[in-house]
Amino acid sequence: MAALAAGKGAFREEEGTGGDAAAPQPHAPTSAPGARLSRLPLARVKALVKADPDVTLAGQEAIFILARAAELFVETIAKDAYCCAQQGKRKTLQRRDLDNAIEAVDEFAFLEDYPGLSGQPQSNHMDS
Repeated sequence: MAALAAGKGAFREEEGTGGDAAAPQPHAPTSAPGARLSRLPLARVKALVKADPDVTLAGQEAIFILARAAELFVETIAKDAYCCAQQGKRKTLQRRDLDNAIEAVDEFAFLEDYPGLSGQPQSNHMDS
């Protein structure tokens, strides 16, 4: 039987168990027992995926990966925007901090093309 090594997140084989024990299954590190692996509700992510007419089927693993990718994206852009806020000697994020992060970080260049992002004014009507 495997046990969690003292707070390190690594597995070790307990002494004296004897016999052929199955290899320990890796678990995602969590801060507390019973913590969720995804912060975003998977049902909502699945609904967003199904809203795309090009998607016919999406497995649960794909939904989880998309949810996790979205979490990492939001975390990254929020940290970069927070750095912009700190440069302005503020702790509260403002819209302009997100705009500055989008302009400053090359990985966010794809967001510059969307109306309402990166300082572009939003239009109130739909173009036909």
